[in-house]
Amino acid sequence: MTMSEQEKAAGAAGDRQVYKVLIKAPIETVWNTLVKTDDVLPFFFGAVCEVEDGQLAAGKRMRMVTPNRKFASVVGEVTEFSPPHRYAHTFKFTQWDDEYCTVTYDLKETPEGVEFSLITTGVPAGSKTEKSMAQGGTFITSNLKTLVETGKPGFSGRMVMTLGPLMGMMTPKKCRIENWPLGRE
Repeated sequence: MTMSEQEKAAGAAGDRQVYKVLIKAPIETVWNTLVKTDDVLPFFFGAVCEVEDGQLAAGKRMRMVTPNRKFASVVGEVTEFSPPHRYAHTFKFTQWDDEYCTVTYDLKETPEGVEFSLITTGVPAGSKTEKSMAQGGTFITSNLKTLVETGKPGFSGRMVMTLGPLMGMMTPKKCRIENWPLGRE
């Protein structure tokens, strides 16, 4: 199966997992923090979101890279981009050979703030991706909430950003950025 076929098949199988948090901030603030590109994002494990042609939009390839731009940890393609309510993309960890899945971020205004939901679908059952996503969903929602509400990363977000440079020494060669180009082949 080619990368494009895998990306299109993402979400066709697997359980749906939902991680929710209430963020006490305007929806525009939450949205703008979520969709930042070319900035270190503590809620995304200290990664930087890079996008094909530099603009998040449906059909654009994206990848999460280390701040030094040497490694890609996640690759995918934006499948929906509806500011400020929904952003979805296919998702694959570069270090594993698991199939693509889909991650959707939903933002809903409430009287108390913004209900932020991170939804995963099509995650391969029993895979390394499934185990990692189960922990990652909680980390992302919690750290996004803290960053938006306080303007500072949470403790776990700061720890990941501090340890990130050390992790580069243990990152598999297959994750090198040149193996995961944004441009079309």
